[in-house]
This record gives sequence, structure tokens and C-alpha cells, in this order.
Amino acid sequence: MSDSSSDSEASATEHTALMDGHIAEARPDREIAERIARKRKTKSDQTQRNYGSVEQREGDSSGENRDSPPSVSHPAVQVESQVEELELKYGARHVIKLFVPVTLCMLVVVATISSINFYSVKDVYLAYTPFHEESPYAVTKVWNALANSMILLSVIALMTVLLIVLYKKRCYRVIHGWLILSSLMLLFLFSYLYIEEALRAYNIPMDYITLFFVMWNFGVMGMIVIHWKGPLRLQQAYLIFIAALMALVFIKYLPEWTTWAVLAVISIWDLVAVLTPKGPLRILVETAQERNEPIFPALIYSSTVMYCMATPGAATGSAGGAGGAGGSGAAAGEQRPRELRPLNPHGGRAGGSEGDGDGEGGFEGEWRARGGAARRLRVDSTAAAHYTTRLDPPRPHPHPPPPALPDADDEKGVKLGLGDFIFYSVLVGKASSYGDWNTTLACFVAILIGLCLTLLLLAIFKKALPALPISITFGLIFYFATRGVVKPFADALAAEQVFI
Repeated sequence: MSDSSSDSEASATEHTALMDGHIAEARPDREIAERIARKRKTKSDQTQRNYGSVEQREGDSSGENRDSPPSVSHPAVQVESQVEELELKYGARHVIKLFVPVTLCMLVVVATISSINFYSVKDVYLAYTPFHEESPYAVTKVWNALANSMILLSVIALMTVLLIVLYKKRCYRVIHGWLILSSLMLLFLFSYLYIEEALRAYNIPMDYITLFFVMWNFGVMGMIVIHWKGPLRLQQAYLIFIAALMALVFIKYLPEWTTWAVLAVISIWDLVAVLTPKGPLRILVETAQERNEPIFPALIYSSTVMYCMATPGAATGSAGGAGGAGGSGAAAGEQRPRELRPLNPHGGRAGGSEGDGDGEGGFEGEWRARGGAARRLRVDSTAAAHYTTRLDPPRPHPHPPPPALPDADDEKGVKLGLGDFIFYSVLVGKASSYGDWNTTLACFVAILIGLCLTLLLLAIFKKALPALPISITFGLIFYFATRGVVKPFADALAAEQVFI
């Protein structure tokens, strides 16, 4: 029985291989080129079939695929071009997906500063800023601002080191309790102050029962989506709102000159903490990577872009994500579920992106490497143009693959710390508090330019980089240049009624 089955499969293999070569030769080159161009234009994920030679069972002769047609295209070149195209596409998507939340956070702060006077009045200061810059002398204000900024930086550095020590010692419950307490204060206390001042500014009446009901639902929902699970858009919205609240708190409770000194000092600290070998933020990122653990969601904003390319062994979140690039995920080493994939009807290797160029009937090397665990395809020759397909049940594998992680998609995409959102918004909000829209727009554009350059460097160096130094440096330069040069020039032109 085994000999007859082997002979039947061999004859079917020869027949289908010759049939495959006939199809590839009979199709004109112009038609093939038009089809490839149309496929690239539409970028549709169409299910395709292939009439080609099939993988042989173990023990069968391996010389039956001599009659396969020669390769028409170069798969390696096509795969390389597709990888470059995907890097370009998803790199641009990363930029857009970070521009939008950063812009929204800054817009919330600017709109609040412009409409609610509560956050522009300096009557109470933080406990970390004992010098209130009440002297009329500029020199005294400068050293007061520097002293306040160094005290605040010392507190930030101490809290960061404490967080790293707790993370190193695996004190996860203490860290989660710390973050939950901070989130409770922001979502209930500071949110209540914000809503109260907004209602007072817009003269909207509301009773305390309704306000309590709204605050309870708002706060509880925020705690759930931030620290547990929830829709991605809702989680991102809460993180943006929390960052805007913290920025408003800094603008409200920091002295005038101290705010600018803190922005300059915190940028230098970010540079040191991320790039130095013993920097606390670098230690945090490297420790999380070594343990293969996510950084706490209350500290990180993630764009969560779906990759079509994944590292070998990475679990795919959905079948649709793997096919979005027209089969290039297979060339990049993406692991697929155990199934028989439809192939190119015009030659498994002529398509360029469906196979790996080894001429095995369009089946990939990964499919063959799975051995006994893969499903076998048996073709019985019943007629010249009809085939009967049977799937053998999978055999037990001595080393079963690890189970797919359900939350693997949550860890993909570019991540930006909430501290970056906060200090971006502090700079733009502080500039808008003076009522000059030219300065505000200049700072806004400078921050986006700096963020774009940071993402470009991230793509080049492929490691964690500080997001504050470039953007804050550009923002400070644009702020002082616009406020000291552009604004007086524009005022002089307006006074002389000269329009450019």
C-alpha cells in the first residue's frame, strides 16, 4: 500500500509540476506585469490558489521536482524592497500616531489656560519651591529659579531611583500601589478642581449629587482602563488627560522663572538618565527588556501600531495582520497558525512574495521545518484536471511550541513617557499664558520638529532615546527668539501700519 501510494503521489507531483510550468510559459510577460502592477496598486489581500508540486512525505524520493519552472523573478530583491517600504510606511505611521496625542495634550492645556484664569494666578506654590521670586531684582530671581529647579530635580531623581530599586527587587505590589494612589489623586482630586473651575468659568450650574455621580464614573472608569484593561482609545484619552492635568498643576504652582529653569534642567536630566551607562531610566528599560516585561501602563503612552513584520517566534494577534503586506510577513519570519495557505496561481515562485524561492511548489521552508506537527497534503490523481485533497490529523510533537500570548499586540508600537507629554504641554501652556499667539505657535511647531527628529534618531540607532532634550531645546530657543525679536518687530510693523 505504501509503495502504490508513493507512486501515485510521485506521478501527481510530476503532472502538477509540468502543469505549473505550462501555465508559467503560456502567460505573456505583459499580462504578468499588468497583474503585478494592479496588485501593488490595489494592495488587496486576495486568497489565491496554486496548482504546483506538493511537499513529499518522509521516505519518498526527493528528486521529483526537477521539472519545476525556472524562477522568473528574484524573491530576495522583492522581499528587501517590501521591507524597506514597510519600514517607511510604519515609521511615518509612528510619527503621526505620536503627533496626534501630543497635539491634543497641548491643545487641552492651551485651551484651559486661555479660558480659565485659575491656572494663571500665582497665589500658592509647591512645597519643593521654597523661593517664590518676590524680589524685584533680576539676579535674585535667577538664583531663586536655579535653586528651586535643583531642589525639584533632586526630588525627581530621588523618586526615580526609588522606583528603580523597587523594580529591581521585584516589589511590584508597592509600585502598583504607588501608581494607583497617584492615579486616584489625579482622577478624583485634581479632576474635581478642574471641573469645578471650568463650571465656574463658563457659568454652568450643577448640583453636588450630579457632580459626585459624574466624578465617580469618570474616576472609576479611568482606574479600570489604566491599571487593568479597556478599549485602547479610552486608555489613551485618559493618559492624555492625566498628562494635561499635571502640566496645568506645574503651570499653576511653579514660580514664573522657575518654570523655564525646570524645563532646561529636566532636559539635561533626561539626557543623563537615558544615555549614561548607569542612568536610572536606562536601567529601567534594560531590566524590563531582560525580564520580557512591559513597563507600567500608567507611566507610558503606547501608539500600539500593528506590525506586519515580526521577530521569529513572536505571536501574531490576528490572521488579518499577517496578510496586510501581501505575504511579506512570511519572508520576514512571522509565525503563522497551522493551516494550508493558498498560493499564487501563476507559479509559486513567479509571484515573488508568496514563497522563499526554493522551488518547493510554493510551500515555505517554515512549513517543511515543522515536520510531523504540520498537516500533510496528499493529492490523488483521479483525472487530468481534478484533485482530491485530504488533511491528515496532526501528529504529537515532542517539543510543543509555546502558547501564543493574548496581549502580544499591546507591546508593539512606539512608546513615549507621560513625562514628555507633561513638559511639552508645560512649555506651550506657559507660552500661551502671556497672550501672544505667535510665541505659542512657534513653541508648538518647535516641539513637533524636535519630536520628529527624535523619532528619526530612534529609527537610526534603534534603542531607547530621551524625547525631551531636542524638543525642549528647540522650544526654548523659539520662545525667547519669538518673544524678544519677532514680537517687537511685529508690534512695530502694526504700529506703523505696515503689512507684509
